[in-house]
Amino acid sequence: MVRADDVHDRALLEKVRPPDWQNPEPLARYHLVVIGAGTAGLVAAAGAATLGARVALIEKHRLGGDCLNYGCVPSKALLGSAHAAAAARAADELGVKVTGPVEVDFARVMERMRRLRAQLARDDAAARFRDLGAHVFLGSARFVAPDAVEVEGKRLRFRRALIATGARPAVPEVPGLREAGYLTNETVFALTALPPRLAVIGGGPVGCELAQAFARFGSEVVLIGRAPRLLPRDDPDAAALLATRLGREGVQLILGGAVRRVERRGAAKQLIIEQAGAEQTAQVDEILVAAGRAPNLEGLELAAAGVRAGSRGIEVDQRLRTHNRRIYAAGDACSAFQFTHAADAMARVVVQNALFYGRKRARDLVIPWCTYTDPEVAHVGLGAAEAAERGRAVHTFTVPLSEIHRAVLDGQSEGFARAHVDGRSGRLLGATLCARHAGESIAELALLMTARLGVRALSATIHPYPTQAEALRRLGDAAQRARLTPGVRRLFARWFRWWE
Repeated sequence: MVRADDVHDRALLEKVRPPDWQNPEPLARYHLVVIGAGTAGLVAAAGAATLGARVALIEKHRLGGDCLNYGCVPSKALLGSAHAAAAARAADELGVKVTGPVEVDFARVMERMRRLRAQLARDDAAARFRDLGAHVFLGSARFVAPDAVEVEGKRLRFRRALIATGARPAVPEVPGLREAGYLTNETVFALTALPPRLAVIGGGPVGCELAQAFARFGSEVVLIGRAPRLLPRDDPDAAALLATRLGREGVQLILGGAVRRVERRGAAKQLIIEQAGAEQTAQVDEILVAAGRAPNLEGLELAAAGVRAGSRGIEVDQRLRTHNRRIYAAGDACSAFQFTHAADAMARVVVQNALFYGRKRARDLVIPWCTYTDPEVAHVGLGAAEAAERGRAVHTFTVPLSEIHRAVLDGQSEGFARAHVDGRSGRLLGATLCARHAGESIAELALLMTARLGVRALSATIHPYPTQAEALRRLGDAAQRARLTPGVRRLFARWFRWWE
């Protein structure tokens, strides 16, 4: 949601939904027609056009998709301000005196977000893709044949097509919720006044990030999650550590609970919540729904193209082909990995497979993810339980941040680095980092998995001292020490006796 009366939002729209945009006349046939101009669509369109393919890019709303308009970009701008507020409040612990209470100017926080979003929109602008050689069509697309789509009354034929229409917030069917009104990630960034009391429905990444941010801005926040813990896809110890931190920062957690109904109480909204068979209430000013995502497939007329879809999105094979081999899908419209970087990687697979008869497989992608709370929780690969379920012999190594000098010196010693290693090959099966900058370090572990290197390579890699990334070297050292079995120790003992 953008505001027409805001200078920054107008600048955003000038780039990603120009009001005077004229759709071009279609070519006889395109090498690639891309439906959806979020991350997957933009990466595929830019890559194909740069290589010289005839490309059409169709967008129903605004170029940039969820990431630019409602997701990564605006949320991380807010988190930057929230981190600053928290750092100011904690400054005394580092010997820095802050006189008086820390005040957050929420209107300025949001104005900064809108300004930066409009600035970064240059990379997703319609004019940029036109200049790359793509035909940019603004409007709703629908399939009219196995090899053709229609947009704004114009028929576009293709050799290959990519469906990259993304996903939207899933809204639970809670009696009274729609009547009371609610926010999602598509509307929360339009706020200009801080809600004094905020309920967050959902204990996943979006819910946790925004719950912490609004608490740091000064809202009274209650977070309700259906699962018995936060971040169900992540390491349980990391989730528990985050829950402790959120509680310490004033976020009330109701986990293993469900909102049964919502009632209006004057200007307030009252949530009736069931937890462990008992009911409790929470009275708030705003409700933020962050309870999952649903694929955007409405109006595409997939049946006309022979494309099949289910509740989780478009059905694709490992090469990201749909049941119509001319048509591919990538990103949130078809993937369980609903991250910008995953959509980017999948789009690259599509370009290779669709235009050059490639044989790249989505299952070969090593996709890390990160929840940008404080501390951040980053993960890649399998967890210990998943690996065991697959019959892998797993050795798990953990290095607490309290043992890492830089983390202690920075006052950031809550957290850990953890690696799950194949007991036979020594290769990394998965890892979790829980630290202030975990998202910056997880790529080193993802590279290790992509290159199929043993985790002991971390021990042989020189890491600058002092850095928090030194925890990764210590993981490698731990794996090396694990090789010192009693038998190996006996061999060393014999060697040193001989060497005397």
